[in-house]
Amino acid sequence: MEQARDFLVECEGLSRLLAQLSEDDFKRETQFKNWTINEIVQHLYFFDRLAGLSVSDPDAFDAGYVTLNEKRAQGLGLPQATDELLDGLRGRALRTTWQQGTKELAAIFERTDPKARVKWVGPDMSARSSITARLMETWSHAQAIYDLLGARRVNTDGIANIVRLGVNTFGWTFVNRQEPVPDAMPFVRLQAPSGAVWTYGDADSGESIKGLAEEFCMVVTQTRNIADTSLQVSGPNAARWMEVAQCFAGPARMPPPAGTRFSVR
Repeated sequence: MEQARDFLVECEGLSRLLAQLSEDDFKRETQFKNWTINEIVQHLYFFDRLAGLSVSDPDAFDAGYVTLNEKRAQGLGLPQATDELLDGLRGRALRTTWQQGTKELAAIFERTDPKARVKWVGPDMSARSSITARLMETWSHAQAIYDLLGARRVNTDGIANIVRLGVNTFGWTFVNRQEPVPDAMPFVRLQAPSGAVWTYGDADSGESIKGLAEEFCMVVTQTRNIADTSLQVSGPNAARWMEVAQCFAGPARMPPPAGTRFSVR
């Protein structure tokens, strides 16, 4: 699957960034819920493992998810529960283990039928949707690390997968908040990292969102407040969508307040 290759490219970029860090650097807190770099990479690694098991060993997937929930029921936060389940794997050793795991996960999905149904923490989904979700989560969580380190992120057109996810969850964003879904999605016109132009929806809809694809991805993954981007938003439905856009599963969440997620200089 193309998405499996795009996932691996994204992971390789993050791996190169992590390779420059000292053990102490991994302990630094990011702007994402004050999670440390260690906690972010642990989170990615743990759920990458579950995604692999959902294909190769569904029973082991169930057992792993049950064990996580048991830890949470004991009062542990998600980072603390994950740390216990990974036996305190941290720092440079964590980076090496996670990197190897991403290669194995990409290989699993490359040989899997894209339409095959696989388990997940919510409803079952297609294999293509599963690896796309892993790409999206890796990309969005990695942004907190790039921001903390003030590192320049070089995106590829692989983020088209996240753009499509954002567009496809337009209606769900409103349903998830128990708000009426607008009759039509605003027209979306985005410039890809390569310079190509991607468009979605009807240009005559009367509402629009225009700008850089990577900023659109930041908004729908809630790594940036719409006010902290240069996206041009026209129309009340477009404005509301960008205020609360959420391309990931789970209860409705608010994006970070304006000015709280940024690249440290």
